[in-house]
Amino acid sequence: MNSLRVIKPGPLSLLQDAGRFGWQHLGVSPAGPMDPLAAAWANRLLGNPRGSAVLEIALGGVELEAEGHLWVALTGADMPLNVDGEPRRGWSRFRLEAGQRLQIGFARSGQRAYLALVDGIRAEPVLGSVACQLREGLGGLAGDGARLGEGDLLSGGAGDFPRGAGVPWPWQPDYTAAQLLRVIIGGDAASFDEQQARAFFEWPWLLSPQSDRMGARLQGEPLLAPQRQWSQGVVSGAIQVPPDGQPIILMADRQTMGGYPILGWVHALDLGRLAQCPANQVLRFTVMSLEDSQAELRAFYRFFGR
Repeated sequence: MNSLRVIKPGPLSLLQDAGRFGWQHLGVSPAGPMDPLAAAWANRLLGNPRGSAVLEIALGGVELEAEGHLWVALTGADMPLNVDGEPRRGWSRFRLEAGQRLQIGFARSGQRAYLALVDGIRAEPVLGSVACQLREGLGGLAGDGARLGEGDLLSGGAGDFPRGAGVPWPWQPDYTAAQLLRVIIGGDAASFDEQQARAFFEWPWLLSPQSDRMGARLQGEPLLAPQRQWSQGVVSGAIQVPPDGQPIILMADRQTMGGYPILGWVHALDLGRLAQCPANQVLRFTVMSLEDSQAELRAFYRFFGR
Protein backbone atom coordinates (compact mmCIF):
# COMPACT_ATOMS: atom_id res chain seq x y z
CA MET A 1 0.00 0.00 0.00
CA ASN A 2 1.40 3.41 -0.99
CA SER A 3 0.10 5.56 1.81
CA LEU A 4 0.94 7.70 4.82
CA ARG A 5 -0.76 7.33 8.19
CA VAL A 6 -1.32 10.59 10.08
CA ILE A 7 0.30 10.54 13.52
CA LYS A 8 0.15 14.30 14.14
CA PRO A 9 -2.04 16.40 11.80
CA GLY A 10 -0.70 19.84 12.70
CA PRO A 11 -2.89 22.90 13.40
CA LEU A 12 -4.39 23.17 9.90
CA SER A 13 -3.60 20.63 7.19
CA LEU A 14 -6.00 20.57 4.25
CA LEU A 15 -6.31 18.53 1.07
CA GLN A 16 -6.20 20.86 -1.96
CA ASP A 17 -6.19 20.43 -5.72
CA ALA A 18 -6.41 23.10 -8.44
CA GLY A 19 -9.79 24.23 -7.09
CA ARG A 20 -13.55 23.80 -7.46
CA PHE A 21 -14.61 25.65 -10.59
CA GLY A 22 -17.93 25.92 -12.41
CA TRP A 23 -20.05 26.48 -9.29
CA GLN A 24 -19.43 30.11 -8.40
CA HIS A 25 -22.81 31.14 -9.84
CA LEU A 26 -24.27 29.16 -6.92
CA GLY A 27 -22.00 30.84 -4.37
CA VAL A 28 -19.51 27.97 -4.05
CA SER A 29 -15.96 29.14 -3.36
CA PRO A 30 -13.20 27.74 -5.62
CA ALA A 31 -10.78 26.97 -2.73
CA GLY A 32 -7.47 25.44 -3.94
CA PRO A 33 -3.89 25.99 -2.74
CA MET A 34 -2.98 29.33 -1.20
CA ASP A 35 0.44 29.17 -2.88
CA PRO A 36 -0.18 27.77 -6.38
CA LEU A 37 3.50 27.95 -7.35
CA ALA A 38 4.72 25.84 -4.42
CA ALA A 39 1.90 23.33 -4.97
CA ALA A 40 2.74 23.09 -8.68
CA TRP A 41 6.42 22.40 -7.92
CA ALA A 42 5.51 19.62 -5.46
CA ASN A 43 3.51 17.89 -8.18
CA ARG A 44 6.13 18.48 -10.87
CA LEU A 45 8.83 16.81 -8.76
CA LEU A 46 6.77 13.60 -8.91
CA GLY A 47 5.65 13.93 -12.53
CA ASN A 48 2.04 14.68 -11.55
CA PRO A 49 -0.32 17.00 -13.43
CA ARG A 50 -0.24 20.50 -11.93
CA GLY A 51 -3.67 20.28 -10.31
CA SER A 52 -3.21 16.90 -8.60
CA ALA A 53 -4.31 16.81 -4.98
CA VAL A 54 -1.67 17.77 -2.40
CA LEU A 55 -1.68 18.34 1.34
CA GLU A 56 -1.42 22.01 2.32
CA ILE A 57 0.32 22.17 5.71
CA ALA A 58 -0.14 25.45 7.58
CA LEU A 59 2.63 26.30 10.08
CA GLY A 60 3.90 22.69 10.38
CA GLY A 61 3.84 20.29 13.32
CA VAL A 62 2.95 17.24 11.20
CA GLU A 63 4.12 13.63 11.60
CA LEU A 64 3.32 10.85 9.12
CA GLU A 65 4.19 7.15 9.01
CA ALA A 66 4.77 5.29 5.74
CA GLU A 67 2.65 2.20 5.14
CA GLY A 68 4.63 0.67 2.30
CA HIS A 69 7.34 2.13 0.08
CA LEU A 70 6.54 5.44 -1.55
CA TRP A 71 7.96 8.68 -2.93
CA VAL A 72 6.95 12.07 -1.55
CA ALA A 73 7.75 15.66 -2.44
CA LEU A 74 7.59 18.68 -0.17
CA THR A 75 7.84 22.35 -1.14
CA GLY A 76 6.82 25.74 0.23
CA ALA A 77 7.60 27.13 3.69
CA ASP A 78 10.95 26.34 5.31
CA MET A 79 9.97 23.64 7.79
CA PRO A 80 12.51 21.26 9.38
CA LEU A 81 12.19 17.81 7.78
CA ASN A 82 13.33 14.55 9.30
CA VAL A 83 12.87 10.89 8.37
CA ASP A 84 13.40 8.81 11.51
CA GLY A 85 15.56 11.64 12.83
CA GLU A 86 17.64 12.00 9.65
CA PRO A 87 17.29 15.45 8.05
CA ARG A 88 15.86 15.92 4.56
CA ARG A 89 15.79 19.02 2.38
CA GLY A 90 12.69 20.93 1.41
CA TRP A 91 11.80 21.62 -2.22
CA SER A 92 12.74 18.03 -3.04
CA ARG A 93 11.44 14.51 -3.55
CA PHE A 94 12.64 11.54 -1.55
CA ARG A 95 11.70 7.94 -0.82
CA LEU A 96 10.16 6.58 2.34
CA GLU A 97 10.37 2.94 3.37
CA ALA A 98 7.61 1.08 5.19
CA GLY A 99 7.49 2.05 8.85
CA GLN A 100 9.57 5.21 8.48
CA ARG A 101 8.22 8.40 9.99
CA LEU A 102 8.32 11.78 8.28
CA GLN A 103 8.44 14.61 10.80
CA ILE A 104 7.69 18.15 9.65
CA GLY A 105 8.58 20.83 12.19
CA PHE A 106 7.20 24.32 12.58
CA ALA A 107 7.94 26.91 9.91
CA ARG A 108 11.10 29.02 10.14
CA SER A 109 10.03 31.16 7.18
CA GLY A 110 6.87 31.06 5.12
CA GLN A 111 3.54 29.78 6.41
CA ARG A 112 2.46 26.87 4.20
CA ALA A 113 4.16 23.75 2.82
CA TYR A 114 2.83 21.32 0.22
CA LEU A 115 3.19 17.55 0.40
CA ALA A 116 2.61 15.53 -2.79
CA LEU A 117 2.34 11.80 -3.48
CA VAL A 118 2.73 10.07 -6.84
CA ASP A 119 -0.46 10.50 -8.94
CA GLY A 120 -1.90 12.84 -6.30
CA ILE A 121 -3.54 12.14 -2.94
CA ARG A 122 -6.65 10.02 -3.48
CA ALA A 123 -10.07 11.19 -2.35
CA GLU A 124 -13.59 11.23 -3.79
CA PRO A 125 -14.31 14.56 -5.55
CA VAL A 126 -17.21 16.76 -4.45
CA LEU A 127 -18.55 19.00 -7.24
CA GLY A 128 -15.57 17.98 -9.33
CA SER A 129 -12.83 18.70 -6.79
CA VAL A 130 -11.30 17.35 -3.57
CA ALA A 131 -10.29 20.87 -2.44
CA CYS A 132 -11.10 21.24 1.25
CA GLN A 133 -13.30 24.21 2.14
CA LEU A 134 -13.95 24.34 5.88
CA ARG A 135 -16.60 27.06 5.80
CA GLU A 136 -18.76 25.32 3.19
CA GLY A 137 -18.06 21.77 4.39
CA LEU A 138 -16.82 20.53 1.03
CA GLY A 139 -13.90 18.34 -0.07
CA GLY A 140 -11.13 16.72 1.92
CA LEU A 141 -10.57 13.03 2.49
CA ALA A 142 -14.17 12.30 3.48
CA GLY A 143 -15.85 14.96 1.32
CA ASP A 144 -17.20 16.89 4.32
CA GLY A 145 -14.62 19.68 4.40
CA ALA A 146 -12.84 18.38 7.51
CA ARG A 147 -9.21 19.19 8.18
CA LEU A 148 -6.68 16.36 8.42
CA GLY A 149 -7.04 14.34 11.62
CA GLU A 150 -5.02 11.83 13.61
CA GLY A 151 -5.29 8.37 12.07
CA ASP A 152 -6.26 9.59 8.60
CA LEU A 153 -4.70 7.80 5.64
CA LEU A 154 -3.15 9.62 2.68
CA SER A 155 -2.96 7.29 -0.31
CA GLY A 156 -1.21 7.80 -3.66
CA GLY A 157 0.17 5.86 -6.59
CA ALA A 158 3.20 3.59 -6.79
CA GLY A 159 5.73 5.30 -9.04
CA ASP A 160 9.48 4.97 -8.88
CA PHE A 161 12.45 7.21 -9.55
CA PRO A 162 16.14 6.40 -9.93
CA ARG A 163 17.07 9.04 -7.38
CA GLY A 164 15.86 12.00 -5.40
CA ALA A 165 15.65 15.45 -6.96
CA GLY A 166 15.12 19.05 -5.93
CA VAL A 167 14.04 22.39 -7.32
CA PRO A 168 17.12 24.47 -8.31
CA TRP A 169 17.70 27.14 -5.68
CA PRO A 170 17.29 30.14 -8.04
CA TRP A 171 13.69 29.04 -8.58
CA GLN A 172 12.91 28.69 -4.89
CA PRO A 173 11.08 31.77 -3.51
CA ASP A 174 12.71 33.73 -0.69
CA TYR A 175 9.98 34.07 1.93
CA THR A 176 12.21 36.18 4.18
CA ALA A 177 12.53 39.03 1.66
CA ALA A 178 10.51 42.24 1.86
CA GLN A 179 7.31 41.73 -0.08
CA LEU A 180 6.47 44.05 -2.96
CA LEU A 181 3.26 42.78 -4.53
CA ARG A 182 2.16 43.71 -8.03
CA VAL A 183 -1.33 45.05 -8.76
CA ILE A 184 -3.38 45.40 -11.94
CA ILE A 185 -5.44 48.57 -11.47
CA GLY A 186 -9.10 48.32 -12.40
CA GLY A 187 -12.57 47.67 -11.05
CA ASP A 188 -13.75 50.81 -9.26
CA ALA A 189 -10.32 52.46 -9.30
CA ALA A 190 -11.56 55.39 -11.42
CA SER A 191 -14.14 56.18 -8.71
CA PHE A 192 -11.49 56.61 -6.00
CA ASP A 193 -10.10 60.05 -5.29
CA GLU A 194 -6.77 60.19 -7.15
CA GLN A 195 -4.85 60.98 -3.97
CA GLN A 196 -6.47 58.03 -2.14
CA ALA A 197 -5.69 55.61 -4.94
CA ARG A 198 -2.09 56.80 -5.07
CA ALA A 199 -1.77 56.49 -1.29
CA PHE A 200 -2.44 52.75 -1.46
CA PHE A 201 0.77 52.33 -3.43
CA GLU A 202 2.82 54.89 -1.49
CA TRP A 203 2.05 53.79 2.07
CA PRO A 204 3.32 50.63 3.81
CA TRP A 205 0.73 48.16 5.08
CA LEU A 206 0.82 45.49 7.77
CA LEU A 207 -0.71 42.03 7.26
CA SER A 208 -3.35 41.67 9.97
CA PRO A 209 -3.36 38.62 12.30
CA GLN A 210 -7.07 38.36 11.38
CA SER A 211 -6.15 37.18 7.86
CA ASP A 212 -7.15 33.68 6.76
CA ARG A 213 -7.75 31.56 3.66
CA MET A 214 -10.69 33.78 2.75
CA GLY A 215 -8.96 37.15 2.82
CA ALA A 216 -5.71 38.92 3.68
CA ARG A 217 -6.60 41.95 5.78
CA LEU A 218 -4.32 44.98 5.71
CA GLN A 219 -3.70 47.50 8.48
CA GLY A 220 -2.54 51.05 7.87
CA GLU A 221 -3.68 54.61 7.28
CA PRO A 222 -7.36 54.25 6.30
CA LEU A 223 -8.32 54.90 2.70
CA LEU A 224 -11.44 56.85 1.81
CA ALA A 225 -13.40 54.58 -0.50
CA PRO A 226 -16.23 55.63 -2.81
CA GLN A 227 -19.72 54.40 -2.02
CA ARG A 228 -21.24 51.63 -4.10
CA GLN A 229 -24.81 50.44 -3.88
CA TRP A 230 -24.59 47.07 -5.64
CA SER A 231 -22.73 43.77 -5.42
CA GLN A 232 -20.86 42.10 -8.22
CA GLY A 233 -18.85 38.95 -8.88
CA VAL A 234 -15.35 38.89 -7.42
CA VAL A 235 -12.20 36.88 -8.12
CA SER A 236 -9.11 35.91 -6.16
CA GLY A 237 -6.70 38.82 -5.72
CA ALA A 238 -9.40 41.49 -5.72
CA ILE A 239 -8.50 44.41 -3.43
CA GLN A 240 -11.68 45.44 -1.64
CA VAL A 241 -11.85 48.64 0.39
CA PRO A 242 -14.61 48.47 3.04
CA PRO A 243 -16.01 51.52 4.91
CA ASP A 244 -13.28 51.35 7.59
CA GLY A 245 -10.67 52.01 4.86
CA GLN A 246 -8.58 48.90 5.68
CA PRO A 247 -8.20 46.93 2.40
CA ILE A 248 -8.94 43.21 2.11
CA ILE A 249 -7.28 41.04 -0.55
CA LEU A 250 -9.45 38.07 -1.49
CA MET A 251 -7.70 34.71 -1.28
CA ALA A 252 -8.46 31.07 -2.19
CA ASP A 253 -11.56 30.57 0.01
CA ARG A 254 -13.10 33.91 -0.99
CA GLN A 255 -16.79 34.58 -1.43
CA THR A 256 -18.12 34.80 -4.99
CA MET A 257 -19.95 38.16 -4.69
CA GLY A 258 -18.95 41.40 -2.98
CA GLY A 259 -20.24 44.93 -2.57
CA TYR A 260 -17.11 46.79 -1.45
CA PRO A 261 -15.36 48.97 -4.05
CA ILE A 262 -12.43 47.27 -5.79
CA LEU A 263 -9.18 49.13 -6.39
CA GLY A 264 -7.58 46.41 -8.53
CA TRP A 265 -6.26 42.86 -8.37
CA VAL A 266 -3.03 41.44 -6.95
CA HIS A 267 -1.19 39.47 -9.65
CA ALA A 268 -2.19 35.79 -9.41
CA LEU A 269 1.36 34.53 -8.87
CA ASP A 270 2.02 37.14 -6.16
CA LEU A 271 -0.90 35.81 -4.12
CA GLY A 272 1.26 32.81 -3.25
CA ARG A 273 3.96 35.07 -1.80
CA LEU A 274 1.28 36.91 0.16
CA ALA A 275 -0.01 33.58 1.51
CA GLN A 276 3.49 32.83 2.86
CA CYS A 277 3.72 36.08 4.86
CA PRO A 278 3.41 35.96 8.67
CA ALA A 279 1.14 38.28 10.63
CA ASN A 280 2.41 41.87 10.88
CA GLN A 281 4.58 41.48 7.77
CA VAL A 282 5.18 44.86 6.08
CA LEU A 283 3.72 44.88 2.57
CA ARG A 284 4.06 47.33 -0.28
CA PHE A 285 2.33 47.41 -3.63
CA THR A 286 3.29 48.51 -7.12
CA VAL A 287 1.41 48.81 -10.41
CA MET A 288 1.70 46.06 -13.04
CA SER A 289 0.24 46.11 -16.54
CA LEU A 290 -2.41 43.61 -17.60
CA GLU A 291 -0.24 42.57 -20.53
CA ASP A 292 2.75 41.74 -18.31
CA SER A 293 0.50 39.83 -15.92
CA GLN A 294 -0.93 37.74 -18.75
CA ALA A 295 2.53 37.03 -20.16
CA GLU A 296 3.74 35.69 -16.78
CA LEU A 297 0.67 33.50 -16.40
CA ARG A 298 1.11 32.08 -19.90
CA ALA A 299 4.72 31.21 -19.04
CA PHE A 300 3.54 29.56 -15.79
CA TYR A 301 0.98 27.42 -17.62
CA ARG A 302 3.42 26.50 -20.37
CA PHE A 303 5.91 25.20 -17.78
CA PHE A 304 3.53 23.50 -15.33
CA GLY A 305 0.59 22.71 -17.63
CA ARG A 306 -3.01 23.81 -17.46
